[in-house]
Amino acid sequence: MKKIIILSLAAFSFMGNAQTTTPAAAAEKEWDVTMYGFVRTDYIYDTRKESSVREDQLNLYPLDVVKDINGKDVNAVGQSNFLSVTSRLGAKVKGPDVWGAKMNGTLEGDFYGNVEGSSIGLFRLRHAFVTMDWTKTQVTMGQTWYPTFIPEVFPGVANFNTGILFNPFGWATQAKLKQNFTKEFSAALTAYKEREFTTATATTGTQNSASINSAMPSLNVVFQYKNKNWIAGLGGEYKSLQPLTDNGSTTAKLATTEKVNSTSVFGYAKYSNDKFSVKAYGISGGNLNSLVMLGGFVGTTTGGIQSYAPIKTSAYWVDIASNGKSIAPGFFFGYTKNDGATTAASALSSVYMRGLSGTRVINDVWRASARIDFKKNKFRVSPELEYTAATWGDADLYGEATDNKTNVGNLRAMVSCVYSF
Repeated sequence: MKKIIILSLAAFSFMGNAQTTTPAAAAEKEWDVTMYGFVRTDYIYDTRKESSVREDQLNLYPLDVVKDINGKDVNAVGQSNFLSVTSRLGAKVKGPDVWGAKMNGTLEGDFYGNVEGSSIGLFRLRHAFVTMDWTKTQVTMGQTWYPTFIPEVFPGVANFNTGILFNPFGWATQAKLKQNFTKEFSAALTAYKEREFTTATATTGTQNSASINSAMPSLNVVFQYKNKNWIAGLGGEYKSLQPLTDNGSTTAKLATTEKVNSTSVFGYAKYSNDKFSVKAYGISGGNLNSLVMLGGFVGTTTGGIQSYAPIKTSAYWVDIASNGKSIAPGFFFGYTKNDGATTAASALSSVYMRGLSGTRVINDVWRASARIDFKKNKFRVSPELEYTAATWGDADLYGEATDNKTNVGNLRAMVSCVYSF
């Protein structure tokens, strides 16, 4: 009898403990943290010097012909490098619902550094955002992709440039409202400020001063259709930046509120099935500099104050790839054109743009590449050949190339090795 009483008390005690710990255990499960990332190493060889960042890791366009005293082109030399700075680490967090919305956040960085030189190899922030997800409405706040960069539709190239110069790239701190009207159709409105990739600015301006000086954020709207095999979208953007708050003069200082106002339109599409995928994208607009593309703006001085006009850029690309599980070849082609401004600058020194070097400027750039992804579990080896060609010419006051045009090209051979987790 004594043993029965002791066993009964033990059983009741266990049940009581189980009942008191169950809610706490359930609360703990409301939080979920998942780590992800990859270790990456690239070997790169170029036949010509290019405009590039991070010790030639990310290439933009081949440099113009520059001759020495003997008539030899100093930029027609081969270069190579090994780099692992693109290795990445991130965390995805899910937490308790807030106001009826499912909550999740992302914090991600890599070892690319923020500027050329001493920061290479240091950890930098890529993404830091929170998403509130209701049944048909979604709100995103924080730093993540520019709204003109479409995560479902970007080039699948092996090169870390991700199709840069032809496809917008970069992150911006933003507030984004997305509304799903049906299962397939949605619209998103984004207000953002340029941050990670700096805007062009006028003389005496500082990093991102053009964005900071403007009280109005850049505004972007995109409409998207998505089903099992197709994704297609169309969007537009309005940007108003103020390069300076005064004319920079030390002897005759004048306040200014002059802004560079610009618009852009873009569209994209993707078809994918079990065997292959086809992706395409196009964009045309003014002052696309902060998207790591050609362009910027020109300044015209009147009465000691500069007024501004955007430089227009057009770009498009197509990417065709196999969806094979172990071997997946792919091909990419991109083209971009500098269309200049509608107003002339006061002087060449007042042309603020990517693609200008001294008195020479890029007219257009095209790129073609072929790759093969060899995949096994979480490991991938991707050899790729990429040819990039640029046409340089003498720059006029509209930021366009006019006379003495020269064609230059670079062949990049690379192998990328990635182990994901």
